[in-house]
Amino acid sequence: MADPNVRNALAEAAMARVLAAERDARDSVGQAQADVHRIAESTRSAARRLGERTEQRMRHVVAAFERELAARLADIEAETARLEIPQPIGAEDREAVQRAVADLARQLVGA
Repeated sequence: MADPNVRNALAEAAMARVLAAERDARDSVGQAQADVHRIAESTRSAARRLGERTEQRMRHVVAAFERELAARLADIEAETARLEIPQPIGAEDREAVQRAVADLARQLVGA
């Protein structure tokens, strides 16, 4: 049979290894939990930044659309104003209208 002191020393060494392994395991679990929290926060932060960039891009797109729309509406309004201005009738056009009226009058009276 082995010396009780040797057996006791071996048991204590084995228990020390078990306790050290348990401590290392707890430390690893704690580190893993810290890593999970850090990764989760990093992910939330990245998602927030992405949302902010997306919102900013959408505001730029809307602003560009509104500017383009305003420019097109201004062009339409300018064209409308231009078309509402009475245009002078030139001599050729006046003569053509007078001939057409005279022709129509002859047709109406049967001449």
